[in-house]
Amino acid sequence: MKKLCLALAILLLVAVLLSVLVTLLDRRVPLGEKVALVRVEGPIITAREAIEEIRKYRKDHTVKAVVLRVDSPGGAVAPSQEIYTEVKRLKETKPVVVSMGTVAASGGYYISAPATRIYANPGTVTGSIGVIMEIPNIKGLMDKMGVKTEVIKSGKHKDLASVFRGIGEEERRILQGVLDDVHQQFINAVAEGRQMPYERVRELADGRVFTGRQAKEVGLVDELGNIQDAIMEAARLGGIEGEPEVVTREEKLGVLDLLLNSRIPEELRGMFRTISLKYIMYF
Repeated sequence: MKKLCLALAILLLVAVLLSVLVTLLDRRVPLGEKVALVRVEGPIITAREAIEEIRKYRKDHTVKAVVLRVDSPGGAVAPSQEIYTEVKRLKETKPVVVSMGTVAASGGYYISAPATRIYANPGTVTGSIGVIMEIPNIKGLMDKMGVKTEVIKSGKHKDLASVFRGIGEEERRILQGVLDDVHQQFINAVAEGRQMPYERVRELADGRVFTGRQAKEVGLVDELGNIQDAIMEAARLGGIEGEPEVVTREEKLGVLDLLLNSRIPEELRGMFRTISLKYIMYF
């Protein structure tokens, strides 16, 4: 009786394995031959979701290459740098191909720079290698309304760039120094990621934008093509033959996700900040 039960169990296991194998062959899904698609769309406000997704695919041995779809005018400095770092780490273990959408400028270009290859459409707007700092000044309005603010501070520059007054020459020099340092970091990142001479990148890093075709001519983009072209190139670089299986994160449509994700404009989320450094392109 025991032998019969054992034989039945073995037959059942074999049947299950054969069923799985037939299903996979019928779907023509090659085991361990996937291309992951990571999307960075809208202003870059936070890096959390992008980093989690990139780390997930870096550890997944069935994913042979990653396509980073960038459709962003840029955003905050720190999140852009964090995504850049994760893309750079990912590139060390598997190919990363960027596919630029309508716009991949400023911070959108920053996160693209370390990729193995960059694809853009001929009409993609990219570049805008620069940094911007905007400080509201409502002193005139406050004076008309007869409203004053009293400031008690522990240091000379603790209320640096207050919206309630203008910026003095000394403060402007301090802020310009911060801006220049962050801009230099941007140039260094592009020079390293694109393997271009620092001085060459510096010539292009005056905030100007390029079409995808222009960007290819100056070396900021490798190829012209759409997202499918980028996916097929990623598959080729990952050693995948034929049409790859593409995996991506499912979109979350909850109210909380809409409030927290990167599609909320930076201007609305940062309305009350006094100092904000941004890699962003304004139209």
